[in-house]
Amino acid sequence: MARVSQEHLDARRRQILDGAARCFARNGFHGTSMQDVLKEVGLSAGAVYRYFPGKEYIIAAITEETFGVIRGAFEEASRMTPPPTPDALLSRALGGVLGGQVYGLRRRTFAALVVQLWSETLRNERLATLLGEGYASMRVAWAELVDAYRSAGILEGDVSGEDVARTMIAVAQGFLVQEALFGDVRPEVVEKGLRGLMSITPQKIS
Repeated sequence: MARVSQEHLDARRRQILDGAARCFARNGFHGTSMQDVLKEVGLSAGAVYRYFPGKEYIIAAITEETFGVIRGAFEEASRMTPPPTPDALLSRALGGVLGGQVYGLRRRTFAALVVQLWSETLRNERLATLLGEGYASMRVAWAELVDAYRSAGILEGDVSGEDVARTMIAVAQGFLVQEALFGDVRPEVVEKGLRGLMSITPQKIS
């Protein structure tokens, strides 16, 4: 019996995830059945269940991959030397996330899938754990970036790295939600808006 190459196995897994993502984006997680996924990918039940025992496992795999895309975009941008300022960093990261063809989906459809994943974590403990781990790793990366800003002499004061991390992640999440709901989110808008806010000088209270 001929051995199946790892390349073939990876391609088949990719085929299943891409097809399932299209189904979930179109009909939602709870509106999509395993039969829908089988029809979308054109494979038998046995072929799909070999990789994923059920729909929940497919959703978990997509959650891990999707968060990996977002985290990877931030990590790639943050490795630049000298580190880009938060406005440029966030713009570059969002451009990387929304500019690609993840799962072959249009940017607004992908953003909508991300929002669905976030919503699903409210009722699925396994997904909540995955998201929590990813969120924690991003907070650590941003806290380290704050240290890099201080070392480069571009950040003064005793601003908490944790506070900066939570704020920047919240901005990124907010713009992904805007893309999902309204479309036409442009990374340069994020950059210009943050740059404007960063230029505000606190007024002394007399």
